[in-house]
Amino acid sequence: MCVGRFAPSPTGEMHLGNVLAALLSWLSVKQQGGEWRVRIENLDPQRSRQEFAVQILRDLEWLGLSWDGEVLYQSQRAEIYQHYLHQLADMTYPCTCTRNEILAAQAPHESDGRIVYPGTCRGKQLTISGKPAAIRLIVPGEVIEFEDRVYGRQAVNLATHCGDYILRRSDGVFAYQLAVVVDDALSGVTEIVRGRDLLLSAAQQLYLYRLLNFTPPTYSHHPLLVNEQGQRLCKRDKSLALSAMRHTHSSQEIIGLLAHSIGLTPAPTPITPEQLLPLFMWTNIPKNDVTMSAFEC
Repeated sequence: MCVGRFAPSPTGEMHLGNVLAALLSWLSVKQQGGEWRVRIENLDPQRSRQEFAVQILRDLEWLGLSWDGEVLYQSQRAEIYQHYLHQLADMTYPCTCTRNEILAAQAPHESDGRIVYPGTCRGKQLTISGKPAAIRLIVPGEVIEFEDRVYGRQAVNLATHCGDYILRRSDGVFAYQLAVVVDDALSGVTEIVRGRDLLLSAAQQLYLYRLLNFTPPTYSHHPLLVNEQGQRLCKRDKSLALSAMRHTHSSQEIIGLLAHSIGLTPAPTPITPEQLLPLFMWTNIPKNDVTMSAFEC
């Protein structure tokens, strides 16, 4: 059975970019007769707020994107993440490097600003006591390959793409890469649909799938909604927050706008998610990002 999921972080209100990810994930799994799950990724207690989580669920209901089963909250699963982190003990090490120290040793990648960890603490035999330490995973100097439904064949060398990456932060908060793999695997998720900004992180996750002997999912990354400057929509774009748009648009109008923007319908006419199901095809999804001008908001 196909199982998909939508996993928002409750650090702000939903915006159209979030809705697009939810809609495509819902359409893909429901068209296959599968189950669609919702997980609230509230790992970071300093940034996550319960009122945003509640509003996200209300927004999904308003949009007509119903989910199956109970909503999962990552903040309640620390013991599970620790269990699987312990299984990786032979492949991890403590790291006391600060971000400034890493920046001093490794300049940001000129194309996208990411930082490649240079392995400063690997082999230092540090202990976790004393100075706060993160836990990093040793990555191989090999290419991880996978097929993306929209962007095709991908090949990522983890050593040059990111270096040894963090599984648990120095403040004790478990990192996204570990938590998302554990949660998706234990929930039986078979396909992941999300924005193309997370395309290359799939290689980091697939490496963890291998180490933990989990069955990996398939991946479908979609183009982003961007503003006129080419920057992806984020929670700072208040005008496109769903809470604001609900005052001026019906849920069917919002679904129709998004469906038209990514090539599923010839015009931005109001439509429900159920009515969109027979029109949905991954081959219609564009690779290029969609600018704000595509929306007549």
